[in-house]
Amino acid sequence: MIVAPSGAGKSTLVNAVLSRDTSIKLSVSCTTRQPRPGEMDGREYHFLHVEDFLARKARGDFLEWAEIYGNYYGTSAKMIVDHMQSGADVLLEIDWQGAQQVKKIFPEAVGIFILPPSIAALEERLTKRALDEPAVIQRRVQAASEEITHACECEYVIINQSFANALAELMAIITAARCRFAQQSVQNAVLFEELGICPKAN
Repeated sequence: MIVAPSGAGKSTLVNAVLSRDTSIKLSVSCTTRQPRPGEMDGREYHFLHVEDFLARKARGDFLEWAEIYGNYYGTSAKMIVDHMQSGADVLLEIDWQGAQQVKKIFPEAVGIFILPPSIAALEERLTKRALDEPAVIQRRVQAASEEITHACECEYVIINQSFANALAELMAIITAARCRFAQQSVQNAVLFEELGICPKAN
């Protein structure tokens, strides 16, 4: 789970990871917000009407969901389960509320919080990307201070001051997560059995 306030560089890092490791499956979230210029349904998000989103939420279709800045966001539970059953690593680009919900269902999920080098740098990035009105940018900056307090809920924290360093750290964390006993015992079940390595007791 890649967790960060808006403007911390989360999406840029995620896209860089996916371009370097095509075996990782990105969970494409559902949202009720309007597409931004250049965004495509099914690529950045699955764009839904509010009524459709709420109906799916009522059916329990979402692994997690949250209301952010007046729009709903959610992760399809079926999509995550399908990817996991195929043995793929799944990457969730998610906010802290969603990360809390996912952890309750998948406590083994690895949380990585992306921090900006400062609040001033965060505001500058939001302004430069020119995707929101000034009032919305100010609201996002104010919200970021609260969101950042949830960094302690993640296993790892990356300070995105230098993009190259942040990306290297993120790739290293992904490699380390793949080497955990639980992951290796699933990916190499036959070898573990041949070597007489017993699964860890819960």
